[in-house]
Amino acid sequence: MKKAVFLDRDGVINKAIVKNGLPTSPSLLSELKILPGVKESILKLKKLNFVCIIVTNQPDVSRGKTTKNTVIKINNFLKKKIKLDDIFVCYHDDKDNCNCRKPKPGLLLQAGKKWNVDFKKSFMIGDRWRDIQSGEKAGCKTIYLDYNYRDKKPKNPDFVTDTLLNAVLFIEKLQIN
Repeated sequence: MKKAVFLDRDGVINKAIVKNGLPTSPSLLSELKILPGVKESILKLKKLNFVCIIVTNQPDVSRGKTTKNTVIKINNFLKKKIKLDDIFVCYHDDKDNCNCRKPKPGLLLQAGKKWNVDFKKSFMIGDRWRDIQSGEKAGCKTIYLDYNYRDKKPKNPDFVTDTLLNAVLFIEKLQIN
């Protein structure tokens, strides 16, 4: 079985657009800005033999604020630029009550099945409580990137930091010990 790092997209890989203290997704490829240290972080994870998979909620598609095609373009651009292994997307909103929308673990479970993931040796990195809860439900260790959004905080992440690179250094330290 493989070990994986599941990564939220907006706020972890690319800069989230913050409105009224809450992060939102870029609605156009031209709004996309990859965060500093992301490419280096993914390369470090790959050297540690982790599969790197984005798991992202994109409810703005069902809300009519962007198109599925735009989300796919953004994801393809990211996959090419930073050598991600895969991307799993939920296009639903809370009212749809699907199994794939975080905080439910559906996206991680789909990815885990496809990539033969050992969740006990894997991590979920996110910047929202939903990410952390989905990782916990799937059985991963969780790392919360705290940007002080006006949003509820996750209850018990395994590690809290403010950059993806710090999160990866934490993972690296755990692999050595």
